[in-house]
Amino acid sequence: MKLSLAYSPCPNDTFAFHALVHNLIDTEGVTFSVELADVEQLNKRAATGQYDICKLSYSTFFSICDKYVMLRSGSALGYNNGPLFVSLDPDIRRENYPYLKIAIPGEGTTGALLLKTAFPECRKLTPVLFSDIESKLINREFDAGVLIHEGRFTYQEKGLHLIEDLGSYWQNTTGLPIPLGGIAVSRNLNSGLQNKINRILKRSIEFAFANPERSAEYVSENAQEMDPEVQKKHIGLFVNTYSLDIGEIGVSAVSELYKKAMELNPKIIRQDNLFIL
Repeated sequence: MKLSLAYSPCPNDTFAFHALVHNLIDTEGVTFSVELADVEQLNKRAATGQYDICKLSYSTFFSICDKYVMLRSGSALGYNNGPLFVSLDPDIRRENYPYLKIAIPGEGTTGALLLKTAFPECRKLTPVLFSDIESKLINREFDAGVLIHEGRFTYQEKGLHLIEDLGSYWQNTTGLPIPLGGIAVSRNLNSGLQNKINRILKRSIEFAFANPERSAEYVSENAQEMDPEVQKKHIGLFVNTYSLDIGEIGVSAVSELYKKAMELNPKIIRQDNLFIL
């Protein structure tokens, strides 16, 4: 059986999926047609039901959870790893937030949702490819921006200043880890196949943890930031025990973010089961 699989070229995803797509583990008879794309592109394409299995921002997942259900393996969540709200100007005052031109890494990203939660007065938001946000801030095309992925490791050396760590804001207000993204499967697949996919992905992540050097070339050839040390920091921050199994704390964190999303968007339909059973 062949299934369509889509994930981002970011180091945490390529690290996690390397063994699966290179036939280094038992895939239980399942093969995959693989596509890599920016997470916001994946968010938009998944809304049409394009993939059997897809990396999604949790923010987008909440709006299409009638089409997809999350695997228990593969999520990126944890402490001190959230999006960063930054600017070239070190002295921006909060009363000016309604007038700032702000670059976000996509309307459907968790970074955008967290910004709206922390600073609802920020209104002039423009989606920008996540890897272009730093340069657009430096060129003063925007007053501020939300950085995700590798940007959190490089913004200071490029002269940008932190306004708010949106992950820390979430942790301080909820006491929970921040759910960034996860691996969703189509609800059209039967529960037996959904659980098989979860087993395969968990096996791939376990292989990656046990053999980190095996995925290094695959990670580097797809990464936006080519410094191997930055790639290692990225993986260490976003691939953790929650990635093996989200656990009850992780489920609670996702449920809390789901509530926030529904408060901001009443059109979101409530689903009782966000994760495979």
